[in-house]
Amino acid sequence: MTPADLSRCVVRAVRCAVADGELAAGAAVPERVVVERTRPGGVGDYATAVAFQVAKAARCAPRDVADVLARRLGAEPGIERVEVTGAGFLNFVLPAPSAPAVITDVIVRDIAIRDVRGGAAHVVPADESGLGLRERVVRRSVLRLLCVQGGVADGTLLDSPAGAPVAPGAPVAPVAKRDGDVVARYGADAACWAMLAVPARETPSFSDALLHQGEANEFFRVRYAHARSRALVRNAHQLGFHQEPGDVDDAPALLRLLADHPLVLEAAAHHRAPERLVRSLVELADALLDFQYRVLPQGDEKPSAAHRARLALAEAAGTVLAGGLALLGMDAPERL
Repeated sequence: MTPADLSRCVVRAVRCAVADGELAAGAAVPERVVVERTRPGGVGDYATAVAFQVAKAARCAPRDVADVLARRLGAEPGIERVEVTGAGFLNFVLPAPSAPAVITDVIVRDIAIRDVRGGAAHVVPADESGLGLRERVVRRSVLRLLCVQGGVADGTLLDSPAGAPVAPGAPVAPVAKRDGDVVARYGADAACWAMLAVPARETPSFSDALLHQGEANEFFRVRYAHARSRALVRNAHQLGFHQEPGDVDDAPALLRLLADHPLVLEAAAHHRAPERLVRSLVELADALLDFQYRVLPQGDEKPSAAHRARLALAEAAGTVLAGGLALLGMDAPERL
């Protein structure tokens, strides 16, 4: 079971609990459940607060709802352990992700992201009149994230009867006047990165570090990691071998980040918080840059099934980085 599967599994558990009478017939079954990585020091790998969503209509305490769902979910294949903590949080432990399954998920998701990127009507809110630069940047990124989740069309929320405009989760702090024309100074992509790297309510920070092509610049690291993934594919082809999904046992951090990416996108869309995607892309880029040295054969080593599997994983990571940058409104050059 992937983390994205877990979200759907929780929805199904709520639906079945209502149908079987374990929860009140009037209990609302959410269309989607946000499952997120457990914070450091928390219990398990993933957690959700779905019991709080359901409890009021079910006319019982969140803890009771969580206990019902935990019994059901504990029997699901692919879930190692379920635990209820606090007032009703569900916590899960999943098996280590499988590289072939993760790569397949990346390919399917990339198609959806390219569809969003290719449709001009899906990247610009219906009305931007009177909005400042940063507010436009944040709203457009939120809209792209919602499009990938299937929640918007033509700049309005599909689940809103009034057709409410897309809005970030908090008031947007503008670019400080002292920063001047940041697009002219830093370039559109770097300026957008700085505007999206912090929560909307916080004022973004601009410095010449945005122009520095080195490891101190997170924006550069993300684009560089993508470029390295493409270079690995080119170099492998020159050596006479191609990528082929298979088990990879020496990249647990990279695999986990790729498996978690659908949850990052869902949480970023749900909270109207593109900065969550920014943070995830930086972590993924760093994991890929650490992993890159194990992808190609070294010295007299001959290409093997392990090299082909590692190459497929590196290519998938590059695909996720390119898709993430596209959702933020930025390019992903193949060479830097």
